[in-house]
Amino acid sequence: MLKEFKEFAMKGNVIDLAVGVIIGAAFGKIVDSVVNDLVMPVIGRLLGGLDFSNYFLALKDIPPGTAVTLDAVKKAAVPVFAYGNFLTISINFVILAFIIFLLVRWINKLKRAEAAAPAPAPAEPAEEVKLLREIRDSLKLR
Repeated sequence: MLKEFKEFAMKGNVIDLAVGVIIGAAFGKIVDSVVNDLVMPVIGRLLGGLDFSNYFLALKDIPPGTAVTLDAVKKAAVPVFAYGNFLTISINFVILAFIIFLLVRWINKLKRAEAAAPAPAPAEPAEEVKLLREIRDSLKLR
């Protein structure tokens, strides 16, 4: 069983998948940072707020003395409709999906260009090779 597992794990597709998952996780962190640190503050500023992730609707009265931030309200066990966080994650997904689309499109373009490239013409044999072939063919006829 251990031998079968080793053969399975060493197949090219499994290793490619592992590399893809690791790179995808790292790339996801980069996109997450772009969305949270660059895009969402601008959108929040345009909509009049400074922190877009704190946009929520409390579904129950907030206890007095509780700060009106998403974390504080959640710690006070108040159910919330956190639409700001949902929008942040949705924008993160759209940006990530668009980047992956561009990457796949670029790879497909490279594959098409490679497939469309004409195969190199076979090299013309040297004159000596032609003469030797003629001699060989004439000897076969005898």
